Amino acid sequence: MNGVGHKSPSYRITDLAKGERPRERLAKLGAQVLSSAELLAILLRVGVEGENAIQVGQRLLHDFNGLAGLHSASYAEICSQHGIGPAKAAQIKAAIDLGRRLSAQSPEHRPTIHNPDDAADLVQYEMSALEQEELRVMLLNTRNHVLQIRTIYKGSLNSSQVRIGELFKPALRGNAAAIIVAHNHPSGDPTPSPDDIRITKAIIEAGSLLDIQVLDHIIIGQGRFISLKRRNLGFPKD
Repeated sequence: MNGVGHKSPSYRITDLAKGERPRERLAKLGAQVLSSAELLAILLRVGVEGENAIQVGQRLLHDFNGLAGLHSASYAEICSQHGIGPAKAAQIKAAIDLGRRLSAQSPEHRPTIHNPDDAADLVQYEMSALEQEELRVMLLNTRNHVLQIRTIYKGSLNSSQVRIGELFKPALRGNAAAIIVAHNHPSGDPTPSPDDIRITKAIIEAGSLLDIQVLDHIIIGQGRFISLKRRNLGFPKD
């Protein structure tokens, strides 16, 4: 039985002051100023007893080790979380995949590659959540506009398995002037291995013979990446 003066736990967004509500803050200030937990709260709409929607969002981010973990989590894993039923899990997975599709939008809308950060931005969101290694090749024209991004290999990569000619087939067919190679380390640590450096050297040598410039080799980890070009690993020093 509730005693006099007992206050029920707050779990609704409407229990927050109007200026602190995520939807109102988004409308007034823009989505970019909201935290990830607040954006999740907008999808969730309501929380559970003892937790408002923002607190549920914070719990999800904690339990899945951030957005990247939530991205890689399965529908069933999200659905099994306290207060997250099938409808909310579907909304979260749908929103995340919309973000993935935006990052892989049509080539004419992709930015020009000016530096390794631009290249990593195109693939990091998706590749950081992969559970196995993938090697992708970005095809660029003479102005460094991205023409295509092609997945060449899936699975464990080493210099004996990677056939360098396969990397250049899409570039030759698409009349690309340059390529950027990207692969991920599912461990989350993007530190290049000796094999990564050997593969990079072989790719650069083949590109020189084919008159296709190899601009970089990007290794994607959890929340960070390494540019072998920037570190002069496998690339001739400028």
